[in-house]
Amino acid sequence: MITINNEPKAYTPIFLGTTQHSLRLSLQILIMVGMKLNDEIVETYNVTVSAIELGQLPNIGNEIAIDEITGSELSGFKAKLKQSDAQMQNTASTELAKLVDLKNVGRYQLLKGKNIMTQDMNTLEFDANNLKYVRQILNASQDSLAKRLKITRQTVNRFETGEQKISNKFLDKLLGAYPELAESIEVQFDWVSLTFPDLTSKQVIADVLRLQENLFLERPTSQNFYTREMAFAGEKNIYIQDFAPVKNPETQAVDQRFGTTLYLTGKGTRLFEKALLEQSMNWHDFFAKARLYRGHLTRLDIAINDKWGLLDMNELVKALQEKRFWSKSKSYAVHGNVDDGWTVDFGKSPFVIRAYDKHKEQANKGYDTDVKTRVELELHQDKAEYVLDEWLNNDEKLVSITFDILYTYLWFTNGKIGDQQLKSDAVRDEIEATVEPMPAWSLLTALGKKMKFVREPKKQSVERIEKWVLQSVVPSLAVLKKTGHWHEIIEAINTVELSAEHEKLVMATTKNAITQASKQLNINFEKPTKKYNEGDEQGKRA
Repeated sequence: MITINNEPKAYTPIFLGTTQHSLRLSLQILIMVGMKLNDEIVETYNVTVSAIELGQLPNIGNEIAIDEITGSELSGFKAKLKQSDAQMQNTASTELAKLVDLKNVGRYQLLKGKNIMTQDMNTLEFDANNLKYVRQILNASQDSLAKRLKITRQTVNRFETGEQKISNKFLDKLLGAYPELAESIEVQFDWVSLTFPDLTSKQVIADVLRLQENLFLERPTSQNFYTREMAFAGEKNIYIQDFAPVKNPETQAVDQRFGTTLYLTGKGTRLFEKALLEQSMNWHDFFAKARLYRGHLTRLDIAINDKWGLLDMNELVKALQEKRFWSKSKSYAVHGNVDDGWTVDFGKSPFVIRAYDKHKEQANKGYDTDVKTRVELELHQDKAEYVLDEWLNNDEKLVSITFDILYTYLWFTNGKIGDQQLKSDAVRDEIEATVEPMPAWSLLTALGKKMKFVREPKKQSVERIEKWVLQSVVPSLAVLKKTGHWHEIIEAINTVELSAEHEKLVMATTKNAITQASKQLNINFEKPTKKYNEGDEQGKRA
């Protein structure tokens, strides 16, 4: 059984060979398919199919797992395969892999050099001073801590004097006994950009994101040398830029240039995490899938959310002013003020470490958040690809990679760092051996690797419009209502024609399911779990 232009047919699709060949690596190939009925081929179609989804080409005359064919002789036919995402990832085409090797465009290998991130990555262990500081912020004595952990006070004392090394087992026990500490720091993605050299924007939507294309608004653009933009709900949260097809005036043939960039902003990552949930995927799955399509990271922002207020931005700015810090980058900048919140940047593209007062930033925009301070790693091009390589290829946890990078590249101290120390051949070792660290920064970097990498899926909403109406429009509406003009307002609302952007926003806001896969899943989107632990493949609550 197969569906052809929405009409079910009792045909068995048979592979009759390829009709388009090229040494260029193409992710869309043209094949001939025969429709078999009662042991006879009654119709044939030349259809375009995803080579990655197809995987190994079947033998001529064998059945092919095509579920649906749409199109016409004029515009061409396209085929959809029955394979799931999981099957697709396990059956990537061997022939395409050989072509990749032939053209030397395989997995990107980062060249190791003097200033590359792969050099001398350091790891910080939770130590006696960190434990003392934890007791201080918990306002707990050695006795009360010992009772909570069901150990002796003498054991706690041996940990704090350094007589006994603090083990991972003890640290896990500490976090289990104090859930407020375990939930004080979270890691999540805050920006993702990927380029796909062999795809168009519509192919990215359909094959990589697997979102419903009708939720995207197509419009022209001139940004980043592209000519077309596809924006989810008409807004720049999830959007893809590529080249609009151009018709040759002489031949009337349509020329389609390949190459596109996907952008997921801070809000876009949260929206896309809903799509991941619908498809029973996590970020690790998505990036592995994107690489099958030769997706290359151009930017990756990793946010460390301090929900406890462990870091005080006033203290960090004061440390900068008093030269109580060390950074691998020679440049830094301070923005903001005490009232509106501080932001400090270390380094420049392709790698920036940024710390800012997230709570004040959101309050200034009229929003609330449980995040007090945020530290971001903004990674571009090779730096972003390095992190992804480490995560995908070496079984490293993203949280561990994140805090190793933070510890390696930035360090705050309680005492001033002398000029001679900064001139030392082993600057960092000299500073750590002789200058007391800032307790809060040391605890953040040591404790961070035990924290969770979370997904926080959110639905598309009109919160921005609602907020503007409540703050700026409602007072004027109240005046109109009290002066007898309310019916005119209601009539205008009922008769107004929405723009294309607004129509897409309405559609995306009112749809619970935004992906192609959601209809196959049994997920209650009316009451979604607030957060999901990235490491839990089943998507259980974090």
